[in-house]
Amino acid sequence: MTPPAPIAEADWAAALDRLRSARSILLTCHLNPDGDALGSMLGAGLGLAQLGLPVQASFPSPFELTGVLAELPGRELLVPPGEAPRAPDLLVSFDASSVERLGDLADRLGTAGHTLVFDHHASNPGFGELNLVDPSAAATAVLVDELLRRLGVRLTAPIAECLYVALSTDTGSFAFAATTQAVHELAGRLVATGIPHAELSRKLYHTRPFGALRLLADVLGRARLDPGAASGAGLVSSHATLDDLARHGQPPQVLETLIGDLRTAQEAEVACLAKQAAAEEWVVSLRSKGAVDVSRVAVALGGGGHRFAAGFTGHGSVDEVLASVTAALADCPLDR
Repeated sequence: MTPPAPIAEADWAAALDRLRSARSILLTCHLNPDGDALGSMLGAGLGLAQLGLPVQASFPSPFELTGVLAELPGRELLVPPGEAPRAPDLLVSFDASSVERLGDLADRLGTAGHTLVFDHHASNPGFGELNLVDPSAAATAVLVDELLRRLGVRLTAPIAECLYVALSTDTGSFAFAATTQAVHELAGRLVATGIPHAELSRKLYHTRPFGALRLLADVLGRARLDPGAASGAGLVSSHATLDDLARHGQPPQVLETLIGDLRTAQEAEVACLAKQAAAEEWVVSLRSKGAVDVSRVAVALGGGGHRFAAGFTGHGSVDEVLASVTAALADCPLDR
């Protein structure tokens, strides 16, 4: 496979010019933000604020955060989407692979004076005026680190904490194949600022409300293994319903980490978790151990992502949605 071309110097120069000259800057990221989306956005926001630039940040409804994400530095920059500027001079998107992922903030793409997109998803169509997209980057945080370096921002512990959470999240605590020497070197620079990296990792990966544990038990209890799926590489799948959330008193955000538990099944190359959003609407997360490019599956079903992590929104019964994943996997080449 041909490696993606690096971001052009002209695009970096234009992005810096847009940021430095903007009269108002609104940062945003994808709905139900994960660590990379929120950490990249807030890390960038703190860096821009350090330079005295006029910056605010928001993310699409539901405007809720839990766990370590609710404690990240820079959260003082956040405003609810309904209070975000309607026509900012510059809109900057982080980690959103498509316009649809911007939810109720997507309309700002049409009202902002200028738009920048920072992302690492190969499926990103380039929906901004300037698109700084690098599918080879392990996380959007890698691009933000480069942005702040080019802007001359001093790497402080609050910025480093945001970027460390972002980098750790999208590399599976530095366990995924996208974790390169350069990723470890970046993590080392972030840790060197004195951030509490062990505490952050504990909160990210080893802390759950008891209700979330009970919910996980339900999800794992209904897991299905299809060893013949994905050309024999295997698929493990499950689903979580709105009733599950209500029964255990949990917000939707707790579902975001459950795909990692499914992914540990030894017999399956691909993991799939369908999360109910409405009566016949399911937000589907896909994960691969590397032999299957799940972004191809997600794109075929109307979504996006990258090789190791992708997703889409499916409609119908959960059985119909999961069947569509199995069918799309049959057309996806296996790279052993």
